[in-house]
Amino acid sequence: MGFGKGFDSGDPAAVTQGCRGLRNRPGMVWETPPRSPAKPSRPGEPVGGTSHGSVWLCAAADPSGRFPGAGAQPERAVQRRECPSARSQADGAPGSLLATAGAMRAAGLLLAWALLHPAATQPCHPASPGAVLRFTDRHAEIRVPALHRVPSSLDPLYGLVRRCLDLIQQNPLPTELLRTALNDPGSVRTSQVVQYELGYVVCAAVALLFTVAVPVAGMCFCYCRSRRRCGGRLRAHRRSLGCRRRCLLACLSFTSLIILISVTCAFVTSQRVKGQMEPGLGAVPSTLRTLRQHLANVPQGVQMVVDKFEVPRKQIISDLGGLSRSVGLSIHAQLKAMTYAALADLQDRAGDLQTSLHHLQILDRTARALAAARAELEPALRERRRRVVALLDDPRCTSCASVLGRAQSLELGADYGKVPSVEKVLKALAGLPRSDFAEMIRQGNGTFNSIPELAVERMAQVIQDLREDLARTAEKVQSIADSFPFPDYTRPVSEALLKAEDRSQPYLREAERFERYRWIAGTVLCSIILLILACNVTGMALGAYGLSKREDPSDYECRGEAGAKFLLVGVGLAFLFSWLLILLVFATFLVGGNIQTLVCRNWVNQEIYKFIDTPGNLPPSMNLTRQLNLRRDSNLSSAYRECKSGAGLWEVLQLDRSYDLDEHLKTPKYTADFQKRLGDFTANLGDVRLLRSEGRQDLETFARSGVDEVDYGRFQEEMKNPVVQTSLPGLARSLEGLQKMQRNGTVAGRLAAEARALWQMQNSTVQSQEALVAKLGESVQFLSRLAPHLKERVKRTLATTASVEARLPVQAQQILRQELGCFTRKELRYFTQYLNWVGQTLREDVASCQPLATALDNGRVILCDRIADPWNAFWFSLGCCTFFLIPNIIFAVRLTKHFRPIRNRLISTGSEETCPFHIPRVTALKL
Repeated sequence: MGFGKGFDSGDPAAVTQGCRGLRNRPGMVWETPPRSPAKPSRPGEPVGGTSHGSVWLCAAADPSGRFPGAGAQPERAVQRRECPSARSQADGAPGSLLATAGAMRAAGLLLAWALLHPAATQPCHPASPGAVLRFTDRHAEIRVPALHRVPSSLDPLYGLVRRCLDLIQQNPLPTELLRTALNDPGSVRTSQVVQYELGYVVCAAVALLFTVAVPVAGMCFCYCRSRRRCGGRLRAHRRSLGCRRRCLLACLSFTSLIILISVTCAFVTSQRVKGQMEPGLGAVPSTLRTLRQHLANVPQGVQMVVDKFEVPRKQIISDLGGLSRSVGLSIHAQLKAMTYAALADLQDRAGDLQTSLHHLQILDRTARALAAARAELEPALRERRRRVVALLDDPRCTSCASVLGRAQSLELGADYGKVPSVEKVLKALAGLPRSDFAEMIRQGNGTFNSIPELAVERMAQVIQDLREDLARTAEKVQSIADSFPFPDYTRPVSEALLKAEDRSQPYLREAERFERYRWIAGTVLCSIILLILACNVTGMALGAYGLSKREDPSDYECRGEAGAKFLLVGVGLAFLFSWLLILLVFATFLVGGNIQTLVCRNWVNQEIYKFIDTPGNLPPSMNLTRQLNLRRDSNLSSAYRECKSGAGLWEVLQLDRSYDLDEHLKTPKYTADFQKRLGDFTANLGDVRLLRSEGRQDLETFARSGVDEVDYGRFQEEMKNPVVQTSLPGLARSLEGLQKMQRNGTVAGRLAAEARALWQMQNSTVQSQEALVAKLGESVQFLSRLAPHLKERVKRTLATTASVEARLPVQAQQILRQELGCFTRKELRYFTQYLNWVGQTLREDVASCQPLATALDNGRVILCDRIADPWNAFWFSLGCCTFFLIPNIIFAVRLTKHFRPIRNRLISTGSEETCPFHIPRVTALKL
């Protein structure tokens, strides 16, 4: 059913029925606007001043019943337009015409914006956080944890000991001596060893002297004590004894404090050595085993890394599942503004065609009806004028002269036989519209809204091909593991590590046993030193207390005597165990000092690596370059530096020339087919017909019909004239007034009859013609507003529709290329992330050489920082205790005399000494 059916007659019921026919179409969504409460309509008056019924709003919808753009974007707008048939009723009001013009301007602006801003310029969406791949399961091998020097409160003590050792041993690494010792041990001369160890030889001489001298001094002291010397009593009392006593107490307290601090440091460092020795010795075989496991697990680790391609593959497959619909929705979202604006413009022109045809039919019928009514009214009005004039001229009519002039001017006004005819225009528009614009718009809208489903259908094959490309890419990734040339080259390294582990076991057990003996001896001797200190403290306390309680220096005081004995016990212990202390100090000093000066110092400054790298320094059985299968142009120092910097094992083991990992990890090697398939894909997703040829012909015929050539001004000028020049109701009321003034009943009756005749003419004929004039005015007003812009609007609509139909496929293809480009770059990021992770994992974890460098660094940290430093601090602290025992013995022996009573009490005055006066013994006289 076309837009034109149901509008051939001017019957309002037919107009309303035609609008209802459109409203019931499946492709149109209709809404009834609510009545405005501010302006309630009077009974019988249409809403908004229209002539018939309510105004219906309609909008094109897709076949599913949704509004245009439903499901595409949240910001979609319902394309509401006045129903073409209903607009014929609404457009008669000026407000409706202004609203229609505003809507048309808005649609034009929207369409212009859509055409001037191509949708293909939209940028790619930024990568979401979910686009970052997570590879949680790393290589499962046992890693070598890096150890570091831990800051300690004893670091100043460690630094002091190292400076002392640097002072004792100032010679550099003895390369000649070590070369001779390693290659021909029997040819090593003692003089070479003594020359290198000269500082230690001097220290050995001091230790030997101490070992001999202190016990000899102890025996001499014992002999003196047996002769009541050395620690006996003072023979005389002097005034300076108090000062000397306090000085000896201070010196003994000071030496005791130094010995206490030293023995405390010795205890602490001894425990640290014991605590670090066991895990340090255990770390040697465990580190060697870890390195062997690291080498053995490289193939499994490489395979694990390759298997992780499943992570990007699943992500890409997931993205492929939504690619086609995403592309379709993007095309729909970016082109909907332009398309909906074109459809709205087309709907407006179709409405203009139907409404104009309706108003032209009303114009033609109304003008004919008015001309016919005028012809019928003219003789009746002439006769009525003759009768009224004759009655008013009757001399018997009182006061009728005042109304006579109005009666004489009673004649017809507007003559609609003179207005232009629109029959030619109606003949040109006969049979229009021949096409169903509502169905045409519904189909165009439905085709455009089906772009997402069409994209899913057109891209199904390419997505399946991309999935197959991913399967082939997985096979290419597997080649990374298949071509990894590693096991044959790591076997010599594994054998060397196994041999080192087996050979180290006896030495480690011996070191552990020696450390146990050292700890026991050190603990016992430190305990003896503490016992000596306890004797010193007890002796000084008791002696000082005894002195404070003694009234006469020559009196015997048990507490002072006990203090002196405690001091002598400490002296005896010092003489008895000093030689053991010096032996333990020298033994630990000789071992720890040589470890620090010969190994640790040269390890830190890389001199050991240089010695190992120099050809001929090591015997053939210890050729590390050959045992570790290093490159011929490489050595241990360079290998260590490469491993330290994070090089792969294949680079250190001269495999980089036959296996280039960077070449295997180039992204285009795995993504070329994927990129090419997406780059070559094309699909026609924007072929939408908005206006068929018969619809275009209808609009062109409408533009050429001559609607704009009709002189609507003539109609407006004629409508300014009334139907009758003199107001029939006014004249009738005047006659009724004259009737009341008449004295002659005959004249009064005739006046009443004429008034009734005029009222009847007004109600039966004139009012119907006035209603036709009002209806004619509505149509003239609409057509006069539409006509000047008709050709321009139709031309613009046809051009816009053609432009949109031509641009839709082009821009849809551009958006398709853009979306596929964005998708390709996004998926390539997955490949790049995975390949970067593969390279990083192989270099830093699975096939990294760094564990070898870490193991060497850990060995230095364990041996030098965690064992050698506290070991050396132990003998240094114990040596301080031992050497400070000598002043401790001297001060204790001398202080002993001050705690005992004085033999002869002398009174000293200045420099003279006098003997005390003795009272003679009284004896009994014999009588």
